[in-house]
Amino acid sequence: MKLPIVTDSPAPARLASTQSLEGTEGPGRRYAVVSLGCPKNLVDTEQMLGRLDADGYQMIDTIEGADFVVINTCGFIESAREESLGAIDEMLQLKRQGRIRGVVVTGCLAERSREALLEQRPEIDALVGVFGRDEIVSVADRLFSGLEEQRSVFRPAPIRALADNVRAAVTPRHFAYLKISEGCDRLCTFCAIPKMRGKHASKPIEQVIAEAKMLAASGVREVVVVAQDTTYYGLDLYGQPRLRELLEQLDAVEGLDWIRLMYFYPMYIDRPLLQTIAQAKRIVPYIDMPLQHANSTMLRRMARRVDNAAICEIVGMIRETIPGVVLRTTMITGFPGETEAEHRELADFIRRQRFEHLGVFTYSVEPGTPAEKLPNRVPAKVMQRRYDELMAVQQKIAFSRTRARVGSVADVLLDSELRDQPGVFIGRTAAEAPDIDGLVYVTSQPDNPLAIGKLVACELVAADGYDLVAVPVGPTR
Repeated sequence: MKLPIVTDSPAPARLASTQSLEGTEGPGRRYAVVSLGCPKNLVDTEQMLGRLDADGYQMIDTIEGADFVVINTCGFIESAREESLGAIDEMLQLKRQGRIRGVVVTGCLAERSREALLEQRPEIDALVGVFGRDEIVSVADRLFSGLEEQRSVFRPAPIRALADNVRAAVTPRHFAYLKISEGCDRLCTFCAIPKMRGKHASKPIEQVIAEAKMLAASGVREVVVVAQDTTYYGLDLYGQPRLRELLEQLDAVEGLDWIRLMYFYPMYIDRPLLQTIAQAKRIVPYIDMPLQHANSTMLRRMARRVDNAAICEIVGMIRETIPGVVLRTTMITGFPGETEAEHRELADFIRRQRFEHLGVFTYSVEPGTPAEKLPNRVPAKVMQRRYDELMAVQQKIAFSRTRARVGSVADVLLDSELRDQPGVFIGRTAAEAPDIDGLVYVTSQPDNPLAIGKLVACELVAADGYDLVAVPVGPTR
């Protein structure tokens, strides 16, 4: 979850939940934003903010004084929908109290729920689907004009992925997400993303490279490559996967220090692709590859199109080809029909493979997906117990790994400074992705002052669970 704007203060009472923004001065057209969900959603948020800013709207970092709030929602699983609805309800309450004057809801939950969301929460001023994002200025203009003839904007999924070249960053300036495609052609039985995001649509290679160069020119040092299915890249445009060619060109973009790869579906991974990653000078040895399960029967029920043998072969090939690679994955526990034996097989698989980073989700029933109709639902208490057991297995692996890293030296990219401890910075090595993996705490030295966005060679001197403590052993750069 990403919350560029936080709300934390009470508000006075206020009337008129349907009041328009007519009469507000142009320079005072201020807005706040709440962005929820995955990095792909965050790129959409930044694209909307870029368009609003270019048209004279002003983003502010508090709700106080905002004329309207944009909530970019997630609709992926039940917990994400609940979080999105909670954010909407919080903003609508502030609107009733007079602290804000308009609420615009965008993104995946808007796309998934459509007019039903307006019926349930009629105080929402505007609803914008995933592919209506580039019309956000028109939506805001209608709010200020008092026109109410169109409260929702939904557009069909485009044949080609939308460009992301008008972005206002909400991440720290030194890293950014680079979306290379949109949508997904996989039909995993548990997943509703194709219903919200449409079919897979790749950006042309030259468009991705142009966006990467734009990010590098703006001061970005790390780009995190994201898509719903990264290894599928190019199949729709070129008739075959073209991720290897894309990565070769990305690796040549001057100004970038790190290129990180996320969302590797365990198909279309071959040795030439892995050799390209291993030989690159900017691509870090880190791969996020969501596997979801390790039992072949469960994988077949999930329609993952790989079995246990294929997964083991892929993981082995990755580790063999990319020296020092860091692997992140996610698993689902409690999928309909999962037996205790299948759960134990998954736990044993995690023990054997020793993934550097691993997350677990309990199965969430997604309306409209094939899995919704599957029998033999796993009780919530059983799912929670299995979740706890899997996380306990992974915790031992992760803690052992952080302890083993103590005494080594690594470059640390500094993301932020602790508010209550000036001079103490939070950063990451190449082995940690932003927002999801462990942190590295680094203390500034009098003769070597640190700064956000800088790289500094550090000795890792202590482990604290998933996190590390480090001291600089070289100058920042």
